[in-house]
Amino acid sequence: MKVETVGIVGAGQMGSGIAQVTAQAGLKVIMNDVSREACARGLDNIRRNVERMVQRGRLKPEERDRALGNIKVSANLEDLADADLVIEAVVENEDAKIALLQRLDKICRPDVILASNTSSISITKMGAKTSRADKVIGMHFMNPVPAMKLVEIIRGLATSEETFQATKALAEKVGKSTMTANDFPGFIVNRVLLPMINEAIYTLYEGVGGVIDIDTAMKLGTNQPMGPLELADLIGLDTCLAIMEVMHRVLGDDKYRPCPLLKKYVDAGYLGRKTGRGFYVYDESGNAAPPPPLR
Repeated sequence: MKVETVGIVGAGQMGSGIAQVTAQAGLKVIMNDVSREACARGLDNIRRNVERMVQRGRLKPEERDRALGNIKVSANLEDLADADLVIEAVVENEDAKIALLQRLDKICRPDVILASNTSSISITKMGAKTSRADKVIGMHFMNPVPAMKLVEIIRGLATSEETFQATKALAEKVGKSTMTANDFPGFIVNRVLLPMINEAIYTLYEGVGGVIDIDTAMKLGTNQPMGPLELADLIGLDTCLAIMEVMHRVLGDDKYRPCPLLKKYVDAGYLGRKTGRGFYVYDESGNAAPPPPLR
């Protein structure tokens, strides 16, 4: 199964990151979003990232230009009819992802793989809602995509070996290491990571420590490069909440119950770096300031 053109639905933080590494690997990319403005923001994000790589000597100017030349943006989902494999990177919502995959199922050629960048939702269930369950697979990139080496690959119950091998080969072509997870809520990475983040939020909620104390304790006490609250801001608190809600609902164990403080922050629109406020406060350059005290 030869993949030369990759369609990516979603030009946000994850989608633009996937588009960047795919284009840098020499593949053609069609990056789609709901509006031209959203596409433009995603492309601007890619331009800034590759320009920084040139300035740091990690990318040659001609490699930057070649990568940018490999990317086409589109606000029309029908343009993905030209793709050999499509990766969806839209909001972590089961209904939204299923509706999108059903549309792509009608647009794309029958041989095209539909990969989901979901971090928690059942690949088996999403695949069953299409006419090509054997060609639906999970391809979970980590954030930030250009810097993180891992792609977690998730096979649904009906996913074929050919689909798995083609997806694994694509991940390796764009410079990532892969591992395979069975199709359970949260898979491996988030099944372990998100309860830790949620417990850190409970620790803040219950007054055991402040934001900086909790993050410092975990960074210096367990040798993690980022504290759990800092990491939650990077992931997006809305995404953290969505993953915890999926695991709590499907697995039925209260150890996955989202912390009320996490829900309150999401309700307030404090979603982390992308909104300028989460557990920390961020300026326009993304620099974090100490958070105000909880009320």
